[in-house]
Amino acid sequence: MFVYAIPLRNRFRGITVREGVLFEGTRGWGEFCAFLDYDDAEAVPWWETAVEAAERGWPEPVRDTIPVNCTVPVVSPERAHAIVATSGCTTAKVKVADPGTLLSDDLDRVEAVRDALGPDGAVRVDANAAWDVDTAVQAIRALDKAAQGLEYVEQPCPSLDDLAAVRRRVDVRIAADESIRRAEDPLRVAVAGAADVAVIKVAPLGGVRRALEVAEACGLPCVVSSAVETSVGMAAGLALAGALPELDFACGLGTLPLLDGDVTTASLVPVDGVLPVPRTAPVPDRFAEFAADEATTRRWLDRVARVRRNPG
Repeated sequence: MFVYAIPLRNRFRGITVREGVLFEGTRGWGEFCAFLDYDDAEAVPWWETAVEAAERGWPEPVRDTIPVNCTVPVVSPERAHAIVATSGCTTAKVKVADPGTLLSDDLDRVEAVRDALGPDGAVRVDANAAWDVDTAVQAIRALDKAAQGLEYVEQPCPSLDDLAAVRRRVDVRIAADESIRRAEDPLRVAVAGAADVAVIKVAPLGGVRRALEVAEACGLPCVVSSAVETSVGMAAGLALAGALPELDFACGLGTLPLLDGDVTTASLVPVDGVLPVPRTAPVPDRFAEFAADEATTRRWLDRVARVRRNPG
């Protein structure tokens, strides 16, 4: 097993360095990189996703390429404009509602993204469950105006009941993310009344096959999104997007540019807003450049040992 540590180009989800474990099995490489705010029980599906990639492989795809969005962290309007303008993507997901920031900052960032995309691009925002219902309604209306039309708002509130309440009061689509991937049983989450779109992340759901079951149970159009993995882990998300029966939206799998480097020379970086569907994960032939220090390595190997003992 190899432990990596790669700096992020901008602070994202409260972290500045992305860490994880890579290992090789009989079918290829897997990546285990559950965020540190996931406890050992929550991290079990992430391990199962890595084992599926390394030992079982993935279902056959029904498409060869995946349209993707670029991701805009909480940055200045000027930086946001540059990220979008150089991405080659026609859809952008903008992070909003970060702790300590103002709605006016989010509005400026969204306006810059719209300017960079032009009138025909799609703008979506992600609030990571930061708002209560009334705040969400106010913010969504303002952001929709700033964007000259939002494609959807991802997880504006924590609970499904709150999502449903917001959905009744705004004209913008609502997408569920945390409500699905952090649910005790994602197969039993009734999101149809609370959301218009289901955001599916393969790693927190336990692998491509399990995520396909969750997508079917949701009964909604799905967007496959990443967990900011290296290209090794990203390949599993692309395998899921490639295997979905229908794919109505660009997927959130264009996140490699958030990392200041990658463990492979075969990086899954979008070209003209599109990524190929791989049959196996790329080989991490640049691992030595991003090998974690001894303390980080020991911490992750200890975590792997605990997670492998956890019954889930």
